[in-house]
Amino acid sequence: MNRRRFIKLIGLASLFWSSSLRNLFAAQQPIVAVANGIDHGLTTRKAITALGGMKRFVKPGQTVVVKPNMGWDRTPELAANTNPLVVRAIVEECLQAGAKKVKVFDRTCNDERRCYQNSGIASALSGLKRVEVKHPEEERYKKVALNGTALKEWELYGEAIAADVFINVPVLKHHGLSKLTIGMKNIMGIMGGNRGTIHKNIAVSLADINAVFKTHLTVVDATRILTAHGPQGGDIKDVKVLNKVLASTDIVAVDAYATTLFGLKPDEIAVTVEAYKRGLGEMRIDRMKILKV
Repeated sequence: MNRRRFIKLIGLASLFWSSSLRNLFAAQQPIVAVANGIDHGLTTRKAITALGGMKRFVKPGQTVVVKPNMGWDRTPELAANTNPLVVRAIVEECLQAGAKKVKVFDRTCNDERRCYQNSGIASALSGLKRVEVKHPEEERYKKVALNGTALKEWELYGEAIAADVFINVPVLKHHGLSKLTIGMKNIMGIMGGNRGTIHKNIAVSLADINAVFKTHLTVVDATRILTAHGPQGGDIKDVKVLNKVLASTDIVAVDAYATTLFGLKPDEIAVTVEAYKRGLGEMRIDRMKILKV
């Protein structure tokens, strides 16, 4: 083989490997679907479809937990809880994918009966077969070894642990301590015990929990966002209508992108930074594939 032929073959091999590496990198990029529309049920379905549809996540006969934020005694227009139309669309998609049962619950901060009712979520799901909307039961919490930096163990809700699929459905809103509350903080709704104690080291504590308890799909309700006085809110003046729903399999990526809807950068949110440092997901927007639908 002469020198010219050898150099040509090396060049072709280099192009092949460069192309392969680029394709591999592209395949590894987390996808964040961003859907927009005033029909919030349809918008939610568009976001899920962009990721491949609910059948990608839910198989026939599986038990699914859909975990919205319904921790506050607030009506839907105040944006303290997840939009009930978003929740219903997700639950219906799970049922259509063949779920044996869909369980919807949250450990509330205000009175649980008032939260479930006034959030609009309980009534939105009323009448759907194979759907269970119930209050968490104290005896169902199980101690889980976290071996984290701040938390070595914690009681987590057994039905969340046992589910085949866990879908995290936070509402995007302001939080007085952590600046924002999105997907990773919404996991607090499956925690037992004295959750308030984690606030002294909240970013590290939430990363400890999310490192062990995995969310299969995160759907962020940004149809209405609470821009101030969160997480409870209560004043319609603090609510901004965006008509957006975000979805991703990467909870860190979708939290990071959602942060930009507040005009903030992901590195301004401590829990996002902590989770990224631990390799729990991607926080760099330029390393994500953003699908706007």
